[in-house]
Amino acid sequence: MQDTKVMELPAHNRAIDITAETCPMTYVRTRLALDSMAAGEILLVRLRGAEPRANVPRAAADQGHDLLDMFDLPDGSAVVVIRKADA
Repeated sequence: MQDTKVMELPAHNRAIDITAETCPMTYVRTRLALDSMAAGEILLVRLRGAEPRANVPRAAADQGHDLLDMFDLPDGSAVVVIRKADA
């Protein structure tokens, strides 16, 4: 059964799954995805663990991107919704 919160996500342009990565590669993968996107596009990042959960949103915000949402999934992972900043 699909989590109803996932169905409420904004339209997105790209999604990545970094649940198998560890810091600092979690943000490296996120940054590479954001770098390949146009300003204003939406990236969904699925991650796992306390360190990525804290570091990925913070690092994205430090780069000027907008954190739109973050929520937990039933499997223990989380999804971060990021809008790429204007150039």
